[in-house]
Amino acid sequence: MSALDGMGFLLGLAGWVLIAACLGIDQWRVSTLDGSVITTSTIYENLWKSCASDSTGVYYCRDFLSLFGLSDYIRASQALMIISILLGFFGGIITLFGLQCTLLGNTDPMVKARIATAGGAVFILAALCDMVPVSWYAYNVTVQFYDPIYPGTKYELGPGLYVGWAGGSLQLIGGICLCLSCKSATGATDSYSYKYRTARSAVVTGSKKWNSEPDNASNYGKNAYV
Repeated sequence: MSALDGMGFLLGLAGWVLIAACLGIDQWRVSTLDGSVITTSTIYENLWKSCASDSTGVYYCRDFLSLFGLSDYIRASQALMIISILLGFFGGIITLFGLQCTLLGNTDPMVKARIATAGGAVFILAALCDMVPVSWYAYNVTVQFYDPIYPGTKYELGPGLYVGWAGGSLQLIGGICLCLSCKSATGATDSYSYKYRTARSAVVTGSKKWNSEPDNASNYGKNAYV
């Protein structure tokens, strides 16, 4: 297994795990303490539910009651995150068939390199499907925080967003490494060139033919016949 496609596969797999973990983290946004003198409870949310905890550590979570009652960007983020998880899974399966160390499928190095490139492209697409909703969610949280006339609860960025960014970055780097592995495999294949020579090679020009090997009879001088 070449170092490039192996590293790309491991980075893509690690990014997929982080994205899956990000989807289950409750704290995508956390109610801010800015401007509050006494805080008795903390509210935090993700794409699926809202939770509240008090100063004693007791917390309660409830799922969002209606999908259609959510903001458009939250519904779009839910769909993109699920698509990212699915693409990352299929990208890992495709890349597994393209690794040079595996005997799955075709064993031709060039074919495997193309399969690994396809897996890398899927990883890159999965990373984009993760980075877009995470960044979009963070943008809305930031805009609401700095809006002086926003009437609702203001939030700050939660740890779930940072995990999502980390997972998307790892998948993006892994996908790029897998795409570059096709070029490296092509260069390695081109470096192996063979030249076959016959016992008596000849150069033909026009209608004349010269033997590249010298005639043994011409090597004997006149004294050889005495």
